[in-house]
Amino acid sequence: MSLSNSLASLKDFDVNELDFNNAGEWPLPVQVIVGLIVAALVLGGVYWFDIKDRYMQLESIQAKETQLKQQYESKAFQVANLPAYKLQMVEMEESFGALLKQLPTDTEVPGLLEDISATGTGTGLEIQSITLRPEVSREFYVELPLEVKVRGGYHELATFVSGVAGLPRIVTLHDFSISSGKGVGALDMTIEAKTYRYSGHGGK
Repeated sequence: MSLSNSLASLKDFDVNELDFNNAGEWPLPVQVIVGLIVAALVLGGVYWFDIKDRYMQLESIQAKETQLKQQYESKAFQVANLPAYKLQMVEMEESFGALLKQLPTDTEVPGLLEDISATGTGTGLEIQSITLRPEVSREFYVELPLEVKVRGGYHELATFVSGVAGLPRIVTLHDFSISSGKGVGALDMTIEAKTYRYSGHGGK
């Protein structure tokens, strides 16, 4: 059958008359069209159920590959600089050990109390109380906290804090509270001061 005859027969063909049991007797153009539709459906199904999943897996693998490359570059950089890091660690340990050895083996509490009292009275403050707290053992050193209560003006309090922080022995200042005191412009301040001594061992 020629192509012109096939097309002519297609004009008189009714889609409702399609008999799927006798597909071989359909006009050639109908067979071609149905075959293309079936092929498209098959390809679409293959893509949706197989190729699409594989493509998503490929994207995931590519993203993981990029991440692994970045991790490799980071690790390679660290390995390349490992000797320098080790040297820095040794230097830091030596510096830390030297600083620890500068701490007194005795907290010298009487002398510290005298220094704090002298700093307070020298700035015009009224020393209300200095209370020793229990020692706190750390790995290489021991903390001795003191609760200091003073009364005075704002500028005197600021000068006192600066003076205590600048004492020759190591003293650090922590949690403080300020409230109105008796007298015009008077303030009451409670502050924690900590001094330290070298324990001489690793927390044993």
